[in-house]
Amino acid sequence: MSPSGKATGFDPVMRRFKSCHPSHLSLLIKLMSEAFYQFKIDQLNGKEIAMSDFKGKAVLIVNTASKCGYTYQYKGLEKLFKDYKDSGLVVIGFPCDQFGNQEPGNSEEIQSFCRDNYDVTFPMSKKIEVNGANADPLYKYLKQKLKGMLNNSIKWNFTKFLIGPDGTAIKRFGSRTEPKDLIPFVKTLLKID
Repeated sequence: MSPSGKATGFDPVMRRFKSCHPSHLSLLIKLMSEAFYQFKIDQLNGKEIAMSDFKGKAVLIVNTASKCGYTYQYKGLEKLFKDYKDSGLVVIGFPCDQFGNQEPGNSEEIQSFCRDNYDVTFPMSKKIEVNGANADPLYKYLKQKLKGMLNNSIKWNFTKFLIGPDGTAIKRFGSRTEPKDLIPFVKTLLKID
């Protein structure tokens, strides 16, 4: 509340949550987390996968590029995926050419690059846009749920979004965050000691 007694910021929302019956609040949370599962993507190999296929798993979503100073992170992402996939982690790469034309290839070229240079086995979507009017709907949703430092836009390649096993958007990480730095978050989500 402001000194004048008027609600500011999130006060009206919080008041609504406080006045909610607990069963309504849990339904609202469930609906908010279920929204993630409505999205589908086309992989580099042309096959469609639905986010609903990953219910009960933690999902790490990363916009990628083959000619970026952070491209080496493919190695760390693959290690993270291999180390924790049996515990319930899914990593999905989303190639994007919006930052300095650092992902100029077509689907076959991107797939070959990732396989030949980094032995990538985690799912990769077809090339998408992450910002602007043509941004992929999943990225529009993620940016709305987990805002960036100054605004919602993705600043560069290898921005990461961590989604909980219930579909809740948990945390956004910038390009400089190394895949190994995500291990504590992944372990917490997957309830690994």
